[in-house]
Amino acid sequence: VQLQASGGGLVQAGGSLRVSCAASGQIYSNYAVAWFRQTPGKERVFVAGITWRNGRRFYADSAKGRFTISRDAAENMVYLQMNSLKPEDTADYYCAVHVRERAAPVSALATDYDYWGQGTLVTVSS
Repeated sequence: VQLQASGGGLVQAGGSLRVSCAASGQIYSNYAVAWFRQTPGKERVFVAGITWRNGRRFYADSAKGRFTISRDAAENMVYLQMNSLKPEDTADYYCAVHVRERAAPVSALATDYDYWGQGTLVTVSS
């Protein structure tokens, strides 16, 4: 599986941005896809995840109520809609695929993920 993230950019605080992740290769029903973010010198942090089979969604506390993850299974696309952005949301955003056991929860651990795309930088100005 190869992943290509796009859609990052500069946005003012309070604004919105949608980042996209295009997956090439087969995404099987037991897979989960997630967005992580990372700032310089820090570890990658889970933002949101979605199960491929039924679209069940999971969010970090920092994302709840502001971000929405979605997927288009027909197009092999995953999106992260980010609203009410804050300067602390500034980071490189990465999409990743977890080849998980069926019915396992979506993991928030970066080390559980098997495939990664390159980052797309989101900068939120105050």
